[in-house]
Amino acid sequence: MLDVNDLWKSYDGQPLLCGLTFTVAEGETVCLLGASGSGKSTLLRLIAGLETPERGSIRWEAQDLSGVPAHARAFGLVFQDYALFPHLNVAENVAFGLKMQDLPREAIRERVEAVLGQVNLAGFAGRRVNELSGGEQQRVALARALAPRPRLLMFDEPLGALDRNLRTQLMEELRGILHTSRVPAVYVTHDQEEAFTLADRVLLLHEGRIVRSGTPRQVWGDPGSAWAARFLGVGTVVEGVVRPDGKVDTPAGVFAPPCGHDHRAGEHVPLLLRPGGAKLVDPSKAEGDIRGVVVDVAYRQEDYRVTLANGVFFFLPDAPAPGDWISLELPPAAIQCLG
Repeated sequence: MLDVNDLWKSYDGQPLLCGLTFTVAEGETVCLLGASGSGKSTLLRLIAGLETPERGSIRWEAQDLSGVPAHARAFGLVFQDYALFPHLNVAENVAFGLKMQDLPREAIRERVEAVLGQVNLAGFAGRRVNELSGGEQQRVALARALAPRPRLLMFDEPLGALDRNLRTQLMEELRGILHTSRVPAVYVTHDQEEAFTLADRVLLLHEGRIVRSGTPRQVWGDPGSAWAARFLGVGTVVEGVVRPDGKVDTPAGVFAPPCGHDHRAGEHVPLLLRPGGAKLVDPSKAEGDIRGVVVDVAYRQEDYRVTLANGVFFFLPDAPAPGDWISLELPPAAIQCLG
């Protein structure tokens, strides 16, 4: 379907996108996840045909889109700010793209009715958009994008302006709509919960490059770099030095992580300490893997997030008190080498 190859773009002489290459298959939702300013929205504009890359190609089913104007690409784009027409009602907003296709009036009415039902807005056709809630307006924007039966859907931080509960609800609804419609989609966000909920495949974007690609489970299970692990918040990244016996000496303790890399004594390597599975042990009988003073305890509904003075945090079923000196034993799977 969509094939992006070696895409480059810069602003004010500074590189913004540096050789991006990825594909989107039929029915697949690909989420580009990255911090603000990482080039996500610019990438969507390039795919949509609203901007031109300096190098590289964008193809749809082997057709080079470089000479195809935005309106002829048959791609749908959903924005964070909805971009609805305030002087038109819901049905008129949804029908806008269909009227541009010169479809018969009855065909437009039937299609508008169908997509409003698809986004749970049946009966809203005559409502004015400025009378709707933020979530309802975002559903109208989605219906308008779906109505012309686009070849590709693109989402630019569409849930960023909504409160947490509504965002969670719309994430689940949007996931169902995308899977049911089978329209391939590119979804850009800085919110990892959105990306991991919606994506079939996640692309981590950092400094204009894709630094990790895979299913949500693959990316969470193996971030691949210290930056990715910190960005995702999967645990605590500590810098260590390889000892002659192969163990890694860090400020948090000495570890023997399972690692397929060939490290030399004295080499600096980052380790990821995952927070799950840690067990409290008696400091007077065993040193454990990590020892330290508790500086913060936060309840997380099912357990406690316990942070030590060295910055390492873990999830424990029972809460020690701030100021306690504790010793923790880690399962082997909780220690991961990132370099």
